[in-house]
Amino acid sequence: MRRPWLAVAFGAAVALAGCAQTAEDENTDIYKRSGNTINVTDRNELYNENGVPNGDDTPMNNFGYVRHQKSPILGDANGYNDMPSFNREKAADLISKLCTQLPGVKDVATLVTDEEVLVVYDADTNNRQQTADQVKKTALSVVPRYYHVYVADNPQLMKDIERFGRLDSNTRNIDQILDATIQRMLKYPQGKKLSDGENENGEMINETNDELDRDFRDGTPRATKAER
Repeated sequence: MRRPWLAVAFGAAVALAGCAQTAEDENTDIYKRSGNTINVTDRNELYNENGVPNGDDTPMNNFGYVRHQKSPILGDANGYNDMPSFNREKAADLISKLCTQLPGVKDVATLVTDEEVLVVYDADTNNRQQTADQVKKTALSVVPRYYHVYVADNPQLMKDIERFGRLDSNTRNIDQILDATIQRMLKYPQGKKLSDGENENGEMINETNDELDRDFRDGTPRATKAER
């Protein structure tokens, strides 16, 4: 008489274990769905230095994968109210932090505008060009590719870019104000050319933002935006 009861009890235990495993699988599913979006993990704020928690608890070690689909309803547009925006303050913070990890670089001040990055640093190095190249490329790795980066290894210029911290893109004559400081920064090593079609600062002729060009291939001296 005991065997039927044992069989029933064993079957119930297996069923409960299966349900628990199914629930656990659903909770650990790497694909998290939200409307027409499929995410591997929850999205984090742009430039979140803590990253997404991963199996080895190493920040920023995870890959990112997102898939978007249009609404299957004709004429229905997806409404994204939580679109991420580029945070210039956090970008400047990240650039300064990363640059202080470079060999010989002790102090870094960074200004990020709507189209340029100005980095002033203090470094103990025997190869100023190489250090300038490392600082510049570090900044370029953080901002969108259309940005131009200018560097200077003169700590005295930190005050110059610090006073721009409270300004914005709508400040009157901001282009002329920034350009005067950039002209001073260009007297210092800027590193190597980025490519055959770009100069040391990432400027090129006939690029998408052509109005931002400060250099001409024929050797014409750099001109301020006010002069163009």
